[in-house]
Amino acid sequence: MLLWINGPFGGGKTQTAFELHRRLPGSVVCDPEEVGFGLHRIIPRELRGDFQDLPAWRQGVYEALDLVLSKHDGPVIAPMTVVESAYFAETVGRLREKGHDVRHFALLAEPETVLKRLRERGLWGLRHESFAVDHVDRCLTALRRPEFAEHIHTDTIDITDVADRIAASAGLTLTPNTDGPLRKRLRRAAVGVRHMRLM
Repeated sequence: MLLWINGPFGGGKTQTAFELHRRLPGSVVCDPEEVGFGLHRIIPRELRGDFQDLPAWRQGVYEALDLVLSKHDGPVIAPMTVVESAYFAETVGRLREKGHDVRHFALLAEPETVLKRLRERGLWGLRHESFAVDHVDRCLTALRRPEFAEHIHTDTIDITDVADRIAASAGLTLTPNTDGPLRKRLRRAAVGVRHMRLM
């Protein structure tokens, strides 16, 4: 089974993915963003744009996830923002057409909530998150469309609750959450640091 976790930039996708991974034995996280970063590394800076616009990114994500889903026994978790219908069809749609069990979840929140989260996650404030900030409204508007269901509204629930809802919807059983408040904060901070983008 593939759990594709969609949402706006700063919407909690990566934190949710690693909370699920922590509590789903045998699961793996496969981040489609890494395919894009790899493509950017071989393209001169002046030619770089949104890597999702590159057919190579969509094909690469499809092939990588198809491989993992075909060979790995446990759940596969992919945190990635995709709001273009055509790109969604070329990744999530093609995986479903291949016969894979793909469960898609869009994490939604009010724009003010997303901006607050972006402000909290960056060492340099919203200036460093300018791409994410510029796309908040566009992402949230697109992801509210029925094609991007299942929708989970996250304004008033935390990452643990989001993971619980995803698992329940997918029919998966999570191990109990035994984190206290301090351990939870440290774990989330560690995930944030590991996935900080300096480019």
